[in-house]
Parts: sequence; C-alpha cells; structure tokens
Amino acid sequence: MKVAVFDRMEECTEAAVEQMLPLVSDQRREQALRYKHTMGRFCCLKSWLMMFEQVKNSTRPVHDPYKTPIEWQKMEYNEYGKPFLPGGPFFSISHCKTGIAVAVDEKPIGIDIESIRHADEELIARTMNADEQKQIQTDRDFTRLWTQKEAVVKAEGIGIVSFEQLQTILSENDKWIVESREKENYIYSIAYQK
Repeated sequence: MKVAVFDRMEECTEAAVEQMLPLVSDQRREQALRYKHTMGRFCCLKSWLMMFEQVKNSTRPVHDPYKTPIEWQKMEYNEYGKPFLPGGPFFSISHCKTGIAVAVDEKPIGIDIESIRHADEELIARTMNADEQKQIQTDRDFTRLWTQKEAVVKAEGIGIVSFEQLQTILSENDKWIVESREKENYIYSIAYQK
C-alpha cells in the first residue's frame, strides 16, 4: 500500500493549475476545467499527478507504452461511479480545503481526508450508531469517524446509499482494516482489506 498526502494548500494558485494542465490526460484535463474555482481545479489535477506517481512506483504498474501521463490510458467507472484503471492497481483519491490524499494498492482500498468540521446533533444522529455517538466528544471525534466511514465506502466502491448504511458500516465491518492519521487541521483515514 502506498499513501501520499499533500497539505501545502498555499500552493493552490492559477499559475500552478496552468503548469499541471499539460501533464495530465485529456480526460483529467476536462474534468479539472469543469470546476469553477481554482481550488477544485488544483485538487483535481494535483491528486491525479500524485496518484500517477504512486501507480508508477507500484508493484503492478499500469501498462503505459508511452511512459508519460499525457498518453496514459483513461479511467473508467464502475456502476456506482467509482473510477478505476483497467489493468492497473486499485486507487482512491480524496481532497478537501486543507489537503489531498491518495492511496494505491494491489487490493481494493479507500481513503478520505476531511478538514476538522463541526457536525450538528441531527447529522450525528443520522450517520452514527449509538456507540459511535457516545464516542463523539469533540469535532475531531466526529471527523475521525466520518473519514473512517467514507474510506470504507470508497474501498467497497459502492458510494453512500443510505443513512442506515453509514450507521452500521464500521460496526458490521469484518472485511476492512481502518486506520486514521490526524494533523492539526485535518484527519485522513485509510480502509484496506484484512
């Protein structure tokens, strides 16, 4: 498993976006340019380049006859919208206003990064089971649990389908190891197979 995190968000500038645009596939360039704000464009491009670096160095690299990211094969999407690389390793990408996180592995993997955020009681009640609600004493506690749930959802490749799913995804988990890392202003969690 390879994980990369980028949190120097002060580097998020229009000039940086312009520098990255020619380094990515046409497909990724189009996706980036759909964002209206510099932050979205930057994160879309930077996360792709970070993922490409991890894939290039993985034990099961993507077949890339041109050896450059520009001609790299296109991503495809499963029936739930999760992106994948045909013939390549598994990957997961996440970004928020304070960072970008990328994970690559030979088995399904999920990663989620979130800025420390406040959740109101209604959101906590809808997304957390009773045991998890007892664990939430601070905004960091909520953010940690939320990133863990998102990481598992991403690893499973199915997306969030209901509040009931979110309430039980960790407590009924017998397939995934979930680890969290905390920084001053963000938390990221990784879910990978046992």
